[in-house]
Order: sequence, then C-alpha cells, then structure tokens
Amino acid sequence: MRELGINSIAANSPQAKGRVERLWKTFQDRLTSELRLAGAKDRETANQILKSFLPEYNQRFRVSPGETGSAYRKPEADFKPDEYFCYKYPRTVGSDNVVRFVNHRLQILPNPERASYARCRVQVYAGLDGNLAVYYGNRCLDICPAPLESTRLRVSKQSTPRIYSKVAASHPWKGKFRTYFD
Repeated sequence: MRELGINSIAANSPQAKGRVERLWKTFQDRLTSELRLAGAKDRETANQILKSFLPEYNQRFRVSPGETGSAYRKPEADFKPDEYFCYKYPRTVGSDNVVRFVNHRLQILPNPERASYARCRVQVYAGLDGNLAVYYGNRCLDICPAPLESTRLRVSKQSTPRIYSKVAASHPWKGKFRTYFD
C-alpha cells in the first residue's frame, strides 16, 4: 500500500466501532426475523428475500458522502501493475552471479552497467501468474535459468594430510590449570 501511495485509516473511534456493531446486530436480529416472517425454508428463497432486503436497508440508512466525486485516482501512464501486485523477496546474489529462490536458480546476465551483481542485495518478484523477475533497485535484470550445481565433492588442493602435534608439557597452558584437565 505504501508503494501505491495508499494510506490506511483505522476506525479507532467508539462511534465507528458502534456503527459496525449495530450493523451486525441488525443483520443478526432483523434479517433473521425478516426471513422467518417471509417463510424462507431453503437457500433460494432466502436469497430472493435478501435481494429485496439489502436495497431497502441501504436506502433507509444511507448517508451522503462529505465530498462528491470519485475517491480513486487514475494511475500514471508508466504504471506497471505487475511490479506492484506481486510477492517480493529480498535475496543476496551469490558469488557465481546466481540468485536462489525456492527451487529455482536464476542466473543474472551481464549488462552494460555491471558485469556482475555478486554479493548485491536484490529483490525477487514472484508474480501471481508464477513468473519470476529479479530487480536491483528499480531496474529489472535480465535472467535465465542457471546451470545445475555439481553434486560431486571437489578434491582439495592440499594433497598431504595435516599432522597435529601435542602441546609440550612445558607450555604455559599446561601450567597451573594442568591439574583441572588431567
């Protein structure tokens, strides 16, 4: 809502809460009485009664708005709804220029601005249609599926095993604490 410039106004006043409670009491009390008086025994009959009850109720208790006209604003010409109506997840790009998201690996392609986005903070936009996009700031990056990682362990460069030696008996650590650890 913040990105779209929409402010939420909570009804924290007792008057507003009382109006809602009165509405529900009306629906729970008066509507059930109307249905009983009309002899509604099944869903179809109740729906027919409701179609006449709601317009009559709205006409009776309607309050004219303080300002006339629409409260909605037209979106700007460059408005892209897919960038707003999606799920956004922060991620850090790996050293291999790959972003991991759920079971996807997304390779960020180099562009004229940057050759690599390694260690950069990006946002993965998951659209409601399942499409994925990666954004760095306000810029959509070109991506493609990354190649799979090798499952084989890499061989260490060190060919000789490490040799560990014991600490000498004259070492300072073996001094006054020796009795506690022996």
